[in-house]
Amino acid sequence: MNPVYIARSPAVAARRLGDEMVIMSALDSTLYTLSDVGAVLWQAADGRTPLAEIVRGRVCREFAVDQETALRDAEEFVRALAERGILLVAGEPIITSAATEPAARAASAGSPEDTP
Repeated sequence: MNPVYIARSPAVAARRLGDEMVIMSALDSTLYTLSDVGAVLWQAADGRTPLAEIVRGRVCREFAVDQETALRDAEEFVRALAERGILLVAGEPIITSAATEPAARAASAGSPEDTP
């Protein structure tokens, strides 16, 4: 199976509010609230880490779910967000400022993640 890479779209803004991750699409101003698993996938969507690795290393470790089920559900989730322009999906690493800058800013600031 070919690897799938995911990155946050530059056309969204995101913020963790308490226990929730809220995303707003700049395309149509729609607000999305992610589940705990969705928030893990969103935060790990750096464009460089394959989805299967994110699922194995983060989702399966943080939640009581087997890898096959978690990957299938993650692929469905990613597809739905990609259809709405929230995530970028590719068969090779995605190198964009949207994929790299928010994580670097959040890491250096030590604050909730904002994605312009």
